[in-house]
Amino acid sequence: MTHWRAAMLKPAGAFDRATKDVQVRITELIPERVHATLTTLVEGLTRTILTGADITTAQPLIGVPLAERDRRAFTCIDGYRKTAAVEGGVAGAGGFWLALADFPALLVLKMKLLFDLSAIYGHEADRFSERLFILQLFQLAFSSAQHRPQVFAGVEGWDGREHPADFEHFDWRTFQQEYRDYIDLAKLAQLIPVVGAPIGAFVNWRLLEKLGATAVNGYRLRALKA
Repeated sequence: MTHWRAAMLKPAGAFDRATKDVQVRITELIPERVHATLTTLVEGLTRTILTGADITTAQPLIGVPLAERDRRAFTCIDGYRKTAAVEGGVAGAGGFWLALADFPALLVLKMKLLFDLSAIYGHEADRFSERLFILQLFQLAFSSAQHRPQVFAGVEGWDGREHPADFEHFDWRTFQQEYRDYIDLAKLAQLIPVVGAPIGAFVNWRLLEKLGATAVNGYRLRALKA
C-alpha cells in the first residue's frame, strides 16, 4: 500500500507533462459548445449507470479475510478483461462507427466491474455514498499525473468523512475531460485499418486491468484504515 500510494502521488514526469500540454492545446481548439455537449453526454451516461434501477448489485461479502477478497477480485477482473478485449477487437475491426459505439459499451463494463468489486470487498453498492466512492476510483484510475493527487486525497480517509447526498456539486467537466484525455490517444489507434482489431483488444484489456488494480488498492486502503 505504501508503494501504491507513492505511485499515485508521484509528480508528473517530463513525458506526462509533454503529453498533457499537447492535450491541453487540442482541448483549447475545441469549441466551448462541444465541451459542453461532451460534458452533458458523459454526465448523463455516468449518472444513468450509477443510479439506474436496473443495475443489479451483489450482496456484500461479510466476514471474509482480505486475502480471499483479493483472490475473488483478481478472478473477477480477469473475466472483465477478457470480455473487454473481445469487445475492443470487434469494434476495432468494424471501422469508425463500431469504434464509436465501443465508448459507452466500455464505460458500462468498467462501472459493472467496480460494482462487483465493491461487493467483494464488503460494501453495499446500492448506497449512494458507495456509488460516489466508485466514481472516485474511476477518476483515480483515469486521471493525469497532475490531477491524480487531488483525486487520491478524496479516496484516502473516505470512511472518516461525510459525503454529499447527490451529484449536484460533482465536477463533471473535469471528470469527462480527464477521462477523455487519458484514453484519447489509445482509442484513436483503434481506428487504424487492419491493426485496429488487435489494438482495440489490447487497449481495452489494459484499461480494465488498470481500473481493476486501482479499485483493489482503493478497497485495500479502506480495509487497512478501518
